[in-house]
Amino acid sequence: MAADVHAFAVDDPGPLRLADLDWAGAPRLSGHSDGDAALHAICDALLSAAGLGDMGEHFGVDRPEHAGRRSADFLAATLRMVRDAGWSVMHVAVQVVTRRPRIAPRRREAEARLTELVGAPVSFAATTTDGLGALGEGDGLLAQAVATLVRPGDPARPA
Repeated sequence: MAADVHAFAVDDPGPLRLADLDWAGAPRLSGHSDGDAALHAICDALLSAAGLGDMGEHFGVDRPEHAGRRSADFLAATLRMVRDAGWSVMHVAVQVVTRRPRIAPRRREAEARLTELVGAPVSFAATTTDGLGALGEGDGLLAQAVATLVRPGDPARPA
């Protein structure tokens, strides 16, 4: 399980980037890259499941070459590392905790895009905190992800 939290950059009118989609009606997420918390959580879940560290180790804010990069680039690099370590992705589940944007109208679109990027089924869901805390007040969002990996030929692999 991995999580990523980003505040909304209320002074920056750029589009909110989440699940590699642009979302109207919410400010951009702050961050060193495009701030896509869903993709960041997926990267961390994949890296953790494969025993390969975390995003900070591979793409940290102390590395200026990653400033402003698309999070889809981080995901592609992460997937290469996971495959190079001998793993295959079976499934990823992502949940976003936020008041905005409303996820339900585009949930299937987000799942399709994430599944395309990961190359394995990705489920995408959302919830709120019922108004509690900074997330409930609309200051930002939290994305959580869990990834299931297998080694090809592993007898525990589902048929």
